[in-house]
Amino acid sequence: MAHPDDSTLTGPVRTCVGCRGRAARSELLRVTAGLVDGQPAVVPDPAGTAPGRGAHLHPTTECFDLAVRRRAFGRALRCEGGLSAAAVRTYLDSINPMDTTRNWSNSS
Repeated sequence: MAHPDDSTLTGPVRTCVGCRGRAARSELLRVTAGLVDGQPAVVPDPAGTAPGRGAHLHPTTECFDLAVRRRAFGRALRCEGGLSAAAVRTYLDSINPMDTTRNWSNSS
């Protein structure tokens, strides 16, 4: 049975491993299991061309934090043991820079 909002999505639909929401593949960041400094890690695949099993994630820190808290990367990528997700955090921070122009000291 299709979800009511599935009919509005065009093209391939994937599920975010963080929030479990469904979205068009083009709206999500694909991540794969790889090596960073010789250690197993979750690595971003923005082009979506890396070989092997991938998982999809909304490119937001909220969904990333949910996925880490739920330990969703290891399950989705079918990897035993812990996977470092630091490379994905670094990538998300680079594409979603925090707004540093606001002066928070004058906020009420």
